Amino acid sequence: MISFFVALAVLVIGYVVYGRITEKVFHIDDRKTPAVALNDGVDHVPMKTWKNFLIQLLNIAGTGPIFGALMGACFGPVVFGWIVLGSILGGAVHDYMSGMMSERNDGESIANLSGRYIGKWLLWIMRIFSVVLLVLCGTVFVTSPAELLNEIVPLNISSAVWCVIILIYYFIATLVPIDKLIGRIYPAFGVLLIVMALAIMGGIIFSGDYTIPEFTFDNLHPAGRPIWPYMFVTVACGAISGFHSTQSPMVAKCIKTEKEGKSVFYGAMICEAVIALIWALAGVSFYETTNMLYDALGDGASSVVYTISKGVLGKAGAVLAVVGVVVCPITSGDTAFRSARLIISETFHLDQKKMKNRLLISVPLLLIGGFLTVFAVNAPNGFDLIWRYFSWSNQTLAMITLWVASAYLIKEGKYKFGSLITAFPAAFMTAVCVTYIIMAKEGIGLDASIAYPIGIASAVILFIIYVVMFYRLRLRKIK
Repeated sequence: MISFFVALAVLVIGYVVYGRITEKVFHIDDRKTPAVALNDGVDHVPMKTWKNFLIQLLNIAGTGPIFGALMGACFGPVVFGWIVLGSILGGAVHDYMSGMMSERNDGESIANLSGRYIGKWLLWIMRIFSVVLLVLCGTVFVTSPAELLNEIVPLNISSAVWCVIILIYYFIATLVPIDKLIGRIYPAFGVLLIVMALAIMGGIIFSGDYTIPEFTFDNLHPAGRPIWPYMFVTVACGAISGFHSTQSPMVAKCIKTEKEGKSVFYGAMICEAVIALIWALAGVSFYETTNMLYDALGDGASSVVYTISKGVLGKAGAVLAVVGVVVCPITSGDTAFRSARLIISETFHLDQKKMKNRLLISVPLLLIGGFLTVFAVNAPNGFDLIWRYFSWSNQTLAMITLWVASAYLIKEGKYKFGSLITAFPAAFMTAVCVTYIIMAKEGIGLDASIAYPIGIASAVILFIIYVVMFYRLRLRKIK
């Protein structure tokens, strides 16, 4: 139990101290934000700080910090360390930089920012990569709530029909102005996500029925999967997630001052880490061994969430679990499609004030999402295949975003080594992503003895390129 409370304390201290350092490196000022300067009543809309925080939290969280943390708990309490350090040094910095870079550039997407600060050659790669990731995300957040609704709602409605209903909702949410639907109901769902996590934490800690293991570096994964790199990909949203860089620009269009950035972007990520830490606690405590947890996850993460919630909190917990694992993924899925619409509109310069232009993009997007949903539901292991590629793509996007942020800080004149706050986690995630895709069955499938050196070498090479770029621009500035 001591390890858990230490981890919570470190997250709070990290927000106060490292969040302030990150804000100082970025160097906020009193310029007009896109919400004020470009208010269009659709996507650029000023909203209150607390609303922006809760919307950002729900956009980036969904069931990510729940499902990922539970799967990460299969490695044992070592997962606590990755959630804490990953979120403070990597995830929260990633979210803050992607949101604030976007705010400085009229709410541009991470794709446009990549082209602006690294090179045009990366622009189209990131546009395609981002849209593919967002559509995959939208798809996985159609099938999982649809299957659960099919099980728990006594209306004799099949999973396929629920998928259609959810896709129709996504279509509506993608089209309407952000303050009309998302701005009104998502803050309430954000509060629900927090309440659900706190209730689980209280039930486990104060009931006295569960043994809470202390932190250890031991790998307790029943299938013998190595901590490096598997745990760092499995626990994404609770530590660092590239999907967040596609969501931060959406809220960057709604903040009224740059001072809000720390609480909205850095703060929402730390809050998500707290949620992930609680569910990791639940995973290692509710089930007596990681073997039991691993076996339970074989029936689906939604089933595990329901079992833990009902077991810890009784009927009230069951209700919370149902709402959480249905509502939360849906609220991430619709914003995924919305973000994809914004990236495509940015690419083809389509004014989103006009409903015709929004329909022109949204209809094909949702049709593709529908096709992938059919594949996920009907193909053998279709959902698992889409989820695995989504997970790797997610972390790869985080890696690229951090390198873009490093280039931004250098080009903006942060010569006193401030860009190291993004360059170090960028190099780390490079090693993780390259090693994983070389080792994983869905990747190249080579042995660890080959994957590890290549992953580390890739990180070192990119870091050397960063150092060369850093000193060239520094010398140019001095001259």
